[in-house]
Amino acid sequence: MAELEKRFGRMVAAHRRLRGMTQEALAAKAEISTDMVSKIEIGATGARFPNIEKIAAALEVDPADLFTTERHFLALRGGVYGELTAELAALDDERLLKVRAVIRAMLG
Repeated sequence: MAELEKRFGRMVAAHRRLRGMTQEALAAKAEISTDMVSKIEIGATGARFPNIEKIAAALEVDPADLFTTERHFLALRGGVYGELTAELAALDDERLLKVRAVIRAMLG
């Protein structure tokens, strides 16, 4: 179960970032606490179905999209972009900042 909670948390974080939302904004829109969003995103706690539905609605995705990278990201963009997005979804903020710095350096 712990691996599913971690995957779910990574996908919540990925969808939140994709929409440019903070944890606070997601919490407000989903009507749950910011602490709950934080714990979900790091896989420290699971979410019950009512909260999964609230989070999905706040992110404007199908709840199933919060459990897999295949369904949403590859359908959204497909190809290399979709693959990269799925890989980035698994990274924490610290690693994402490093990747962003590399990308910005490459793009000049």
